[in-house]
Amino acid sequence: MELHNIWFVLIAVLWIGYFFLEGFDFGVGILTRLLARDRAEKRVLINTIGPVWDGNEVWLLTAGGATFAAFPEWYATLFSGFYLPLLLILVCLIVRGVAFEYRAKRPEENWQRNWETAIFWTSLLPAFLWGVAFGNIVHGVKIDADFEYVGTVWDLLNPYALLGGLVTLTLFTFHGTVFTALKTVGEIRERARKLALRVGLVTAALASAFLLWTQADNGDGTSLVALAVAVASLVAALLANQAGREGWSFALSGVTIVAAVAMLFLTLFPNVMPSTLDAEWSLTVTNASSSPYTLKIMTWLAVIATPVVLLYQGWTYWVFRKRIGTQHIADPVH
Repeated sequence: MELHNIWFVLIAVLWIGYFFLEGFDFGVGILTRLLARDRAEKRVLINTIGPVWDGNEVWLLTAGGATFAAFPEWYATLFSGFYLPLLLILVCLIVRGVAFEYRAKRPEENWQRNWETAIFWTSLLPAFLWGVAFGNIVHGVKIDADFEYVGTVWDLLNPYALLGGLVTLTLFTFHGTVFTALKTVGEIRERARKLALRVGLVTAALASAFLLWTQADNGDGTSLVALAVAVASLVAALLANQAGREGWSFALSGVTIVAAVAMLFLTLFPNVMPSTLDAEWSLTVTNASSSPYTLKIMTWLAVIATPVVLLYQGWTYWVFRKRIGTQHIADPVH
């Protein structure tokens, strides 16, 4: 396999890892408004992702950096054409990080409530906008002969992309709900399981429609297998949730994300950004890639660094593996 094909696969893996990990902490952020009934329960939810949310975002930085280095034409067209939505995502991630760090710095109720509101909105908006962005990447956008995006921001708000946004929003919320059921005890755990059923049914309907649309447009036999795995694992996650098997439910919801994102990349290849104006103007793994020497150096660096990062992040999750509940929340010190 040629190096540019290998790096397309590696970038797909980085995005899959990002959506798997950041997906549940976006979901937990959304649940601070949907599930928590009081300040103590909001603190429980935030504490479930407190030790890991910043590590999850490293996958986004790595995916962006790898795209810049391995496929500079793809990076340039993507970030210039999708400038406004990507800027909004970046602002949300910055505000979200500040909200996690500053929420408990002062005891005033209004202060903490405002930061908790920020956590909710800066979790919800990126969860939706990532689906819109990837929907446009897969469906194709207006790219001219110079490989430049010539559409407007309104062209990005097409029905397919908006449906993709709703899918990522509901799927991440479901992923966060089963994660909450896995990481908590008491009443909040039981309510999370009940909410997971309702959110999961909506997710199944939206995801099935979106993935079938994707398959009808650009799918083949391999993408059809990924579609079947995504749908089957989502149904299995719902059944495991109903049976009280939170660990299996979370793992299966993760498989749903892995299979769904893999399907998008399978339908995209060998393109990286199809052109809706002329197929000859599409960006592909060949015409958008860096030189073979650059890709060779990147490959050696990835071989050395990736196992270290995976081991460290895995150790972090192992250390903070225990369930928590409102009884573990200390009274605020004024």
